[in-house]
Amino acid sequence: MINKTEGGVTAAKGFSAACTAAGIKYKDRTDMAMVMSSAPCISAGTYTKNVVKAAPVIFDRQITDSDKKVQAVVINAGIANACTGEEGMGYCRATADAAKEALGLKDTEVLVASTGVIGKQLPIDRIVAGTKDLAGKLSDTIEAGTLASKAIMTTDTKNKEIAFTFDIGGKTCTIGGMCKGSGMIHPNMCTMLGFITTDCVIDKKLMLKALRNDIEDTFNMVSVDGDTSTNDSVILLSNGLAGNPVIDDENSGEYALFCEALRGVTLYMAKHIAADGEGATKLFEVKIVNAADKEEAKTLALSVVKSSLTKAAVYGNDANVGRIMCALGYSGVDFDPYKVDITVSSENGSTQLVSNGVPLDFDEELATKILSGKEVTALCDMKRKDGAATAWGCDLTYDYVKINADYRS
Repeated sequence: MINKTEGGVTAAKGFSAACTAAGIKYKDRTDMAMVMSSAPCISAGTYTKNVVKAAPVIFDRQITDSDKKVQAVVINAGIANACTGEEGMGYCRATADAAKEALGLKDTEVLVASTGVIGKQLPIDRIVAGTKDLAGKLSDTIEAGTLASKAIMTTDTKNKEIAFTFDIGGKTCTIGGMCKGSGMIHPNMCTMLGFITTDCVIDKKLMLKALRNDIEDTFNMVSVDGDTSTNDSVILLSNGLAGNPVIDDENSGEYALFCEALRGVTLYMAKHIAADGEGATKLFEVKIVNAADKEEAKTLALSVVKSSLTKAAVYGNDANVGRIMCALGYSGVDFDPYKVDITVSSENGSTQLVSNGVPLDFDEELATKILSGKEVTALCDMKRKDGAATAWGCDLTYDYVKINADYRS
């Protein structure tokens, strides 16, 4: 059984965090964060499948794919350090070296992460100075973790953090995380940036397997705008300070419990990224049931949730079922359209719009009220077999264009 607890990245034993204002792009807020473990950590990472990978993605993957232990992560907002060539790679090493020196680390590695404008070089003097400042501000309080989660935001309107506890072998384990993401969200592995910490003792290969399996049903089922970032990274660190018996059997109940707790963290973050999409006014959830199989259901759900016309209709509280039927139809899945049922629901109620592929004479006023909710769900019953999947996105608003029209400036 897992239980929600306070905090995010500092909830697990031995983890601390800090934030600072380095003046990288923003002039009126914090823009750098650090997460530190008092003990060396095993690590697992999943990264963007965009061919154009940011320097931190390349740098971190070399470490998380190895047996090297990790003890800290340094994150900056404002500039992505993407499309920056060898100079950008050098800045990753310079940042990590500055952190290792400031923290007194010799035998463990430091990961780096960046988010923001693509194609600009980092002001490395400010990054190094900020890194040193962060090292002196580290705290294991819940507040420190919350402030760190705010420092890594770009166009996000809300910080995103969550933590859970669970018992393994009589020991209480904790897993928590923070993430940022609002625009350029159409993950092909996970989301923009996510950092998950745990004190649970677990085999590194099993931890990586758990992370890779988990993101397929969480982060990989989120779409805000159809753009896969150059910087997508999710880092999972475990320092083992909970002292539980090591989880090294993937068929054990203990491993299943760890996976459940990890799912709690990533599902929360994925849904809150979707709800906080740039300019969004509501979360848009698409559930596919009774598809031929899970993969077919995932394809159908993503096709609907990323449809610009459907997203615009959701923004306008318009029960335009033709948009949803059309998005199902061009998904690439071969199905019988005259077997499809569609129902929409929210905190304001529920109503069926389509039966066997034909729109019903539904109550337009009720449908508008339902679609005006903060969390709108479209349930599509394909009436084939038992495949099911859920995708998350948001409505498409005027503000999305406004935000991205001048993002670089």
